[in-house]
Amino acid sequence: MNEQSPFSVADGRPISHLKFQNADVTADGEQRAHVSLTQLDTLWFNTGTLCNLACKNCYIESSPTNDALVYLTLSEVLQYLDEIAGEGLPTREIAFTGGEPFMNPDFMAMLELCLTRGFDVLVLSNAMRPMRRFEKDLLQLPNRDNLTIRVSLDHFTQEVHEAERGPNSWDKAIDGLIWLTENSFKTAIAGRHLGQESISDAREGYAKLFQKHAMNIDPENEAELALFPEMDATLDTPEITTSCWQILDVDPESIMCANSRMVVKRKGEQTPRVAACTLLPYDPQFDMGDTLVESSQNVKLNHPHCSRFCVLGGASCSA
Repeated sequence: MNEQSPFSVADGRPISHLKFQNADVTADGEQRAHVSLTQLDTLWFNTGTLCNLACKNCYIESSPTNDALVYLTLSEVLQYLDEIAGEGLPTREIAFTGGEPFMNPDFMAMLELCLTRGFDVLVLSNAMRPMRRFEKDLLQLPNRDNLTIRVSLDHFTQEVHEAERGPNSWDKAIDGLIWLTENSFKTAIAGRHLGQESISDAREGYAKLFQKHAMNIDPENEAELALFPEMDATLDTPEITTSCWQILDVDPESIMCANSRMVVKRKGEQTPRVAACTLLPYDPQFDMGDTLVESSQNVKLNHPHCSRFCVLGGASCSA
């Protein structure tokens, strides 16, 4: 990583077409970093890319019409849970993302199955109408203390949130959050860290919002308020080399793909596949195989998201 500063991430410059082209070597000829799977702590399921919203900068391009990732079925989820049990994998957490998971017709059954089997369960949702259809079912789930619902709230202001998610999305999200907290669900927020805003200012803004609506969410707890860096694969970011771990004082075992994988089912494919990362479900170089055992191979950090989101941003989608 030969930029003047190891932290010199995008400043609006377009990324060089020479970067992230070779899985083993960077554009400067240095050895590209990789991450080894230490243990499968979190298994993600992408329930499908269909969503009730079409957000402006959705990294996975979810929308009411995009079914590039088709709905997973209950039996397909069961197949991977059985593999965890059969192989004795140390998986602690099952996490669901989309699209909007509550649009998948099998989703409530998936939730019940995972909670019954004793997993911690994390659900990423926008807390809008698809979730609200299942209020009674959610209240009746077993082991509900093991469930966390992380709601996407892009900013603590309606203006910025709706610029991303569309008009009339703010009040519905806030109403859903109020319902979750009033009914004692473990509730977290996924927000965005805007470039012109400090982390402390962002947390203070969310704190005032939580206080206004009497939401029992701790804005200083990163598990309850996760602020993710903005992602744009077209903007410049350093390539991560093997020497970067020491330069940045980052442990490769702290990177998301050291402890997690995601199951996806791409349109046109007959069976689900295991992807290295929640952020890269389409890129074939991050397709790790049919099974969890197959997916234990090393992940080469050959994508801008690996740099900006995971290594330099220090972010992880897991709870």
